[in-house]
Amino acid sequence: MSLFSRFEAFELDVLKEVGNIGAGNAATALSRLLDKPVDMAVPKVSLLPFEEVANRVGGSEQVVIAVFLRVEGEAPGNMFFIIQEQSAKSLLSQLLALRPEEQEGYSEMELSALCEIGNILAGSYLSSLADFTHLTMAPSVPSVALDMAGAILSYGLVQYGEMGDSALLIETTFLEDRQELEGHFFLIPDPESFNKIFKALGVTTE
Repeated sequence: MSLFSRFEAFELDVLKEVGNIGAGNAATALSRLLDKPVDMAVPKVSLLPFEEVANRVGGSEQVVIAVFLRVEGEAPGNMFFIIQEQSAKSLLSQLLALRPEEQEGYSEMELSALCEIGNILAGSYLSSLADFTHLTMAPSVPSVALDMAGAILSYGLVQYGEMGDSALLIETTFLEDRQELEGHFFLIPDPESFNKIFKALGVTTE
């Protein structure tokens, strides 16, 4: 039986709770930062093979905005907040009251704003997971990039070597004036970290 089958049999309740608490903390943090209400829908949480990550954001050649962080501590790994350009522009104009310029690309201010949103989301979800697992996990300084999804994931591989076989996906939805703006948060533990995390959550990986 694969890890995914065993985990489905165990139930996804714990990871769903991680996502719910993380989303609540992120919404509160963003509201304070922006000084305005920020609503986030209950996130969808799933476990998927690493090779499916790019497909979830439109395919390897889909151009996306990505915030990348390295997880350090007892269970190191890689974290990505990935959002498609259309949602990124809507997020800038509606949530942050920034009007993206018509030409291609993004200004330094726009990328910085998107990076900070990704940083807050990643930090909130990681803190929630650390509380559940009682493992020490801390995010590195984030970086932001505009590129094809496949190239962004390859960057993580080049920087930190082979990633784990599996990814935790939390699909985040911001609600603004009845319009949904979607982003994808991925946690990809290093191979040696995976057993630590799931053992702490009560899942046998042997």
